[in-house]
Amino acid sequence: MGDRMRILVTGGAGFIGTNFVRHLLAYRPDDEVVVLDKLTYAGRRENLQDLLDRITFVKGDITHPRDVHAVGPCDAILNFAAETHVDRSITDAGVFVRTDVLGTHVLLEYARRMEVGTYVQISTDEVYGSRETGSFRETDALDPSSPYSASKAGADHLALAYFKTYDLPVCITRSSNNFGPYQYPEKLIPVLIIRALREEPLPIYGKGENVRDWLYVEDNCTAVDLVLTKGKPGQVYNIASGEERRNIDVARLVLSMTGRPETLITHVTDRPGHDYRYSLDTTKIRDLGWKPGQGFEKALDRTVNWYRQNEGWWMPLIGRDVARR
Repeated sequence: MGDRMRILVTGGAGFIGTNFVRHLLAYRPDDEVVVLDKLTYAGRRENLQDLLDRITFVKGDITHPRDVHAVGPCDAILNFAAETHVDRSITDAGVFVRTDVLGTHVLLEYARRMEVGTYVQISTDEVYGSRETGSFRETDALDPSSPYSASKAGADHLALAYFKTYDLPVCITRSSNNFGPYQYPEKLIPVLIIRALREEPLPIYGKGENVRDWLYVEDNCTAVDLVLTKGKPGQVYNIASGEERRNIDVARLVLSMTGRPETLITHVTDRPGHDYRYSLDTTKIRDLGWKPGQGFEKALDRTVNWYRQNEGWWMPLIGRDVARR
């Protein structure tokens, strides 16, 4: 690859993808950024509206080879495109298998045929399943609990198989729960923030004892960029902050930051197959020189302020009955 790269970001109009595109434009201004996005409910052109004159945007579906090949040659692919919401996977698993597994296969085939220099598969800590103590290492067996995490695990296996079979330069990143700007209001933190701002009940599954390691999306972007440039082909890299919080404590913190009473917390029936705790060993990514840029509470405060200041971004979504889930 030359000094100037043509980088394809699939799912670049989604939550993490949008933030990564912004990261690339800020830190790699000489590179050409191409975004391929289907613009589903969670992928929004509005997320990139102020950047459209600086990127190449292609509306397309990664499960359709014609859409992928329409992008043309590129030096690197980062596959953020995925169905990611556990609750939705429980009610319609087929969509997740098509996008997360078959879509990944189409991209891997494209990368192989076009001799792409680097392919980064964006995965999740949920592929490991749950554990009460200790942390998962990249070499641990995968034990997914939901159709969503199973589809992501399938994509991971497929990507590594392409490295072993075809010598395709594949890396995989598995991050803990991301949060930050542009996150669609079906995930926990934006749901909590928006409902708190609107002084509506905050739904918490079960007793709220489930533990998550919360990673600010900008920190994830710096880690993914590091894997893009320094990752070793065929390797998996866990990305997490080490900032573990119970869901109930996250809700209380959001209420405190928005000046709302804790009486707004409402416990609802737990979802099937709800993993208790995720935790990742991040030695490998830290050995590449990465570390989180800021603590959880500071990042959460920034996120609360973003949603407070960008009501015009999320308000149209409320009518879809998303934030009432």
